Amino acid sequence: MFKIGDLAVYPAHGVGKIESIECKSIGGKNQDFYVMRILDNDMKIMIPVPNAQTVGLRGLITQTDIPRVFDILLRREVSVNGGTWNRRYREYMEKIKTGSIYELAEVLRDLTVLKGDKELSFGERKMLDTARTLLLKELSIVQDVTESEIERSIFEMLT
Repeated sequence: MFKIGDLAVYPAHGVGKIESIECKSIGGKNQDFYVMRILDNDMKIMIPVPNAQTVGLRGLITQTDIPRVFDILLRREVSVNGGTWNRRYREYMEKIKTGSIYELAEVLRDLTVLKGDKELSFGERKMLDTARTLLLKELSIVQDVTESEIERSIFEMLT
């Protein structure tokens, strides 16, 4: 259960702040909603409290989770599926939608590796940017450093 003021991650949108918990009447039944504002774009999202876990709303990772993220980024024995770009796109989008930072790290790593081998499709470039943005935001908040500092560290790992 989240409290007002908590930071949380909403899948595919990133880190947001729980601004309030509101009760709304839907179909004659009262339902509590988390009102969350996404930090990157100021988007407001209302999430039914009972469905929070189902939709993938989660707390930020902790300092102890960061080495696992970096291990994923450093792993080089990755085999990028040689299938069509739209099949890869669907697979990567499913990973992003999970909200897992580990899945995000895999998407970032895999698309970066693929980018070194061939030109990415427009959709893949957009997805690479999304994965990078979502990962940078959460890691910078957890480590209390700027996004550019995290980006430099990640760039060094991926090159």
